[in-house]
Amino acid sequence: MTGGWRFNKQLNLGIVVQLVLLASLILGSWVNLQRQVDILQHDVRLLLESQKAWQGKMDTLNDRCVGYEYRLRSVELLSKSTN
Repeated sequence: MTGGWRFNKQLNLGIVVQLVLLASLILGSWVNLQRQVDILQHDVRLLLESQKAWQGKMDTLNDRCVGYEYRLRSVELLSKSTN
């Protein structure tokens, strides 16, 4: 008998089943993760579109505010000059 290790290359059916189940769990987790990433991308896109709409509204309000400020100054100047 020779010295050293002897490797038995026989695979047990239970080990094969466990490996298949592990692979299916990994694949299922990967698919679920991809679905969650897609949902997150959709939500972020909607959030960015909403933010752009709000930014447009804020710009409009800012323009109106500046216009009203100039009007108020001109009214104040007119009231001071008439007094």
